[in-house]
Amino acid sequence: MTSVVVAGAGSIGSLLAAHLARVADVTVLTRREEHAAALREQGLRVSGRGDFTAGVGATADPAGLPQDAELAILACKGTDLAPLAGRLEGMLPGATVMTIQNGLGAEGIVAAHGEWPLLSAVTFMSGTRHGDAHVEYVLDTPTWIGPYRGTTEEEARRVAELIEAGGLKAQAFPDLRPAQWSKLIFNATVNGVAALTALPHDFHFAETENRPDLGHLVRDLVDEGKAVAAAAGVELHDDPWEMNVLATQRGHRHFPSMLEDVEARRPTELESINGALVREAVRLDVPVPLQTAVYRLVRAREASYSE
Repeated sequence: MTSVVVAGAGSIGSLLAAHLARVADVTVLTRREEHAAALREQGLRVSGRGDFTAGVGATADPAGLPQDAELAILACKGTDLAPLAGRLEGMLPGATVMTIQNGLGAEGIVAAHGEWPLLSAVTFMSGTRHGDAHVEYVLDTPTWIGPYRGTTEEEARRVAELIEAGGLKAQAFPDLRPAQWSKLIFNATVNGVAALTALPHDFHFAETENRPDLGHLVRDLVDEGKAVAAAAGVELHDDPWEMNVLATQRGHRHFPSMLEDVEARRPTELESINGALVREAVRLDVPVPLQTAVYRLVRAREASYSE
């Protein structure tokens, strides 16, 4: 059976670990030993769109990970990725490592800490942690996977098939950039606006009937992002505006991660999402005044509690 390490045990890491444990030997790397102990003793319960408890290995010490692991999924937030990759440096010599962070640049951060073959992924599924050993499966949308360094589309497909065998949705691509950029523009817009308005991602984001409606701003922000993608030579896999409209029609009041972060007064993934988009726009000489304004305003809101 495939040996898999899931590093990071937030909602996404927990969903991946629990479902993969149905078809693989899974070990979870946590930050806290009490978290690891809870997983070892209680298993990892999934509720919501699933209803089962999976047995997983768990440790807070990277030295306790199986060094024969074939796949390691780094499922932390972007703000935690560099420290996590540093903890794993020199370990998991036979593993292919898969990043699954929002935004751009995750693969380069990991590449600086080891020569692992790399897969790149983005995910649209969501969940809610209700404790160290319980995650609720909320949104059953897919994880997109593509080759990055020393890997092929076939290897991406095998990992997608493994994830699907565990009961989640996944799709492999020969080049992840079109899908990655679709989600980058979607996230930079939706996360940024949510962080500034305190609105969950709901019908307001798609309303355009009246002049004051928020959807006008959302669509203009998306259009700026699409212009940057075009200048970068990226043909988007999905239209981010249509992604936004579809998401608001699902009836689920989704609270974007950046909104949750600012309300909890935590560091956000601003730099890898909004910052990455604005920096690409500057590099490519594409004017993005609205995206720049959102980036600066969210950065100022973060500064209001971090300085």
